[in-house]
Amino acid sequence: MEKLQYWVWLDEGTKREEVGPLMLEGIAPQLLESGLHGLIMDLDDEFATIPSPVPAPEGEHTPQALVSLWVDCYDRRGPVEEILNQCAVRLEGYQVIESLYSDYGMAKWSAPRNWPDGQRSPGILTVATFDQLDGTDFESWLRFWHDHQSPMSEAIQPRCRYVRNWAVRPLDPSNRSVKAIVEEAWPSPEHVTDPHKFFLSDGDNDVLTANVTTMLEHAEKLFDMNTMRSLTMSEWMLKTLRGS
Repeated sequence: MEKLQYWVWLDEGTKREEVGPLMLEGIAPQLLESGLHGLIMDLDDEFATIPSPVPAPEGEHTPQALVSLWVDCYDRRGPVEEILNQCAVRLEGYQVIESLYSDYGMAKWSAPRNWPDGQRSPGILTVATFDQLDGTDFESWLRFWHDHQSPMSEAIQPRCRYVRNWAVRPLDPSNRSVKAIVEEAWPSPEHVTDPHKFFLSDGDNDVLTANVTTMLEHAEKLFDMNTMRSLTMSEWMLKTLRGS
């Protein structure tokens, strides 16, 4: 079984309140009928109105959905892409290896998942993409991401869930060069918009400065801030692999 992830760009004028009905009511049922083992949609919908901690350049058309799906074999992805292309004006797919670094209930910021498939996950999601930093050795870069960045960020941020997706290869050579697609769930929108909550500084400006500095120092070793992108989204688990 393999995991594929697709970034979906809708018409540029699509409103947030239109994204949910289009993707959840129009596209998701067709994908599920195609025999997928699992399906999750991260959507820039009406519930994800807070700005990203790292906004895209003004005027850039950002994707409105990240569709994660599990299939027997990526070679036979044609029907899936036909369904997604019903709504997409641009589609970028990646074959990925998932590392579920932390899940709901593993940290104090969230209880174990108790909501069913098809119901929006509580809180808010940030989804980031970045490429391997130029001039770095791949193994060293990957180990820094996994062995240093992940535990460091867990220690200074209130994450509920952290999914690392290593993009092994783009499904189309014309896709952007991306090595990482990272999904992070937070307890509430306020935990993203309030720096003291986002960096667990408890109102202490010195702690805030220290934690921000640590994060930026790690980021500089991991990706180019000019090409890294981060979006705030809603998480919709539509068919989980274990049905939980």
